Amino acid sequence: MQRSITALLLALASGATLAAPTTGAARIATPRDIGVDFPQYASAQALKAACDQGLAATRRDLARIEKRPVDKGWLAAYDAFTAAIEDRANPITFVSAVHPDKSVREASEACELRWNDFFSSLGQNEKLYRAVKSLTGADETDRQLLKKMREDFEDAGVGLPPDQRARAKALNDKIAELGQTFDRHIRDANIKVAFTEAELAGVPEGVWKKAPRDAEGRVLLGLSYPEYLPLMQNGDNAAARERMWRAKQNEGGEANLKLLDEIVKLRKEYAGMFGAGSWAEFQIRRRMAESPQRVQAFLADVKGAVEARERREVDELRRAKAEHLGQPVEATRFERWDLSYYTERVRKARFAVDQEAFRPYFPPQESLQFTLRLIEKLMGVRYQRVEGAKAWHPEVQTYAVSDAASGKPLGLLRVDLYPREGKYNHAAVWPVRGASTQLKRSTQAHLVVNFDRKGLTLDELETLLHELGHAVHTNLSATRWVQQAGTSVQRDFVEAPSQMLEDWVFEPEVLKLFTEVCPSCQPLPEAMRAKADTARHYGKGVQISRQHLYAGYDLSLYGPEPRDAMALWSQMEGATPLGHVKGTMFPAGFSHIATGYSAGYYGYLWSLVVAEDMRTAFAGHRLDPAVGQRYRSSVLANGSARPPQQLVREFLGRDFNANAFFEDLKK
Repeated sequence: MQRSITALLLALASGATLAAPTTGAARIATPRDIGVDFPQYASAQALKAACDQGLAATRRDLARIEKRPVDKGWLAAYDAFTAAIEDRANPITFVSAVHPDKSVREASEACELRWNDFFSSLGQNEKLYRAVKSLTGADETDRQLLKKMREDFEDAGVGLPPDQRARAKALNDKIAELGQTFDRHIRDANIKVAFTEAELAGVPEGVWKKAPRDAEGRVLLGLSYPEYLPLMQNGDNAAARERMWRAKQNEGGEANLKLLDEIVKLRKEYAGMFGAGSWAEFQIRRRMAESPQRVQAFLADVKGAVEARERREVDELRRAKAEHLGQPVEATRFERWDLSYYTERVRKARFAVDQEAFRPYFPPQESLQFTLRLIEKLMGVRYQRVEGAKAWHPEVQTYAVSDAASGKPLGLLRVDLYPREGKYNHAAVWPVRGASTQLKRSTQAHLVVNFDRKGLTLDELETLLHELGHAVHTNLSATRWVQQAGTSVQRDFVEAPSQMLEDWVFEPEVLKLFTEVCPSCQPLPEAMRAKADTARHYGKGVQISRQHLYAGYDLSLYGPEPRDAMALWSQMEGATPLGHVKGTMFPAGFSHIATGYSAGYYGYLWSLVVAEDMRTAFAGHRLDPAVGQRYRSSVLANGSARPPQQLVREFLGRDFNANAFFEDLKK
């Protein structure tokens, strides 16, 4: 098998061996500007040393940038400066979410706070701000970047009086520290809930049979999704479901409620320093939605479309519970820990769909290969696994990503599939390295999920494809400037490219790709697929209403009036058909609004509107490579080089609208 000289040299330098490609040609095209190994932090001390070196080098670079003449090359020099920061900071700050050694995770968090201190000072650098204000840019790409840079400097407080500027920096640093602590309380809690084997009736044995036991012989299950969801969906014992549900709802605990209240208070103060009436106003003015009032109007439309359906679905689930228990409907109280269980029962009864039954058809590794193959077919790329590449854990997989037609290396994708103690316990992608055609710079994305080793449900396969969508957005970026790369888009657009792909897993032509990556795998029977496609719409009223509640709560919490986080949640959840359960504290685990999605959680629904509309371009042929290439070149490749409305207009040939979104809510 012939291999390129570049690939062989990179492999030898890193100690890795190059595997045969999963699909396509035999040559692995690895990026020239990076090795295939992820930096190794063998100890907390090693990570601290890397942190020290990175910050010192960056301060030296900053001094040079400050002295540099503001000429036509200044913007390129500054973008190269930000690219160097990305390479020095992102690998270190990322490992707090995934490294198996707690001391290394803690050292990562300490380093992140030091970088935050640097960034909050950088944002108030008057020399850099004056340079940015003096530049006009050679074209629209430059002008978009300069506009964003000016806004970022201004939002960091560069234009405030000196005393207020110092306060703005202190607030920025403190909010970052509190958000980090909030996430640590969830990640490192390692909560276990004890059950007798009898209490686990209905839960697949594979979930609990080999789980650890306590001194009394009870099974100990954690709150990661491979353990939590099967119990909530299949556990016949209501008391067991309640204990598990309450544990999940209280993740983060009282300490996080106090942190959230403080974060909200500090953000309101920060927004007020810029004349904004609320943190929501301050944030949303830079996004697609433009104002909280426009978001509220959108959410009102969503509520009007699903409110009656939610009540019908809850009433139907209550009747299903009454029938199951052999008691009158009027005497049956439907609890929140009943929701997943009876939704699954109704789906099984009405549609003959059991999520657990899908696991044999979707082994984890083959499921990953299937989703990669889908992107290869649709968007003209190639993923090839690099065996022996070093990462933060031995099970992490590294893939070289290249353009299928030209063979040009695009970057790396690393995938961390399985749960473990101390690991981020949801599903997410970290875009750790952005593209730049100016710098001939390749990309890196880290996909982190927590799947059952026995196989995926169809819902989990959908989650995998969603998260891969974020990685694809990173890896297929082809922007001139690093600062405009990949997922640097506005927050209420960033989910659209991932949400658009989610329902691809229900398409027969798409699922046939499974046989290409796993000829020995048993194909999913068409009858199962068809029933699942119909069943996925069941419960949509409850699902969308819950998203509406999250978005509305986030917006209200960060609104003009100061609100106690827990009191507001009790009030708003209490107004829903299922009400609020006393003693639970969901906001304590709501990391999104404590950190990056503050006053922005509505973006999931807003992005879904855009995603549903973009799907219409693929109607009738989800694997159309011509449409896929157009989507890649018009939307994914351009990052934030142009406003999202313009990117979608170029792809669809028209402005986006909400017709497809609201039509889908009727299904």
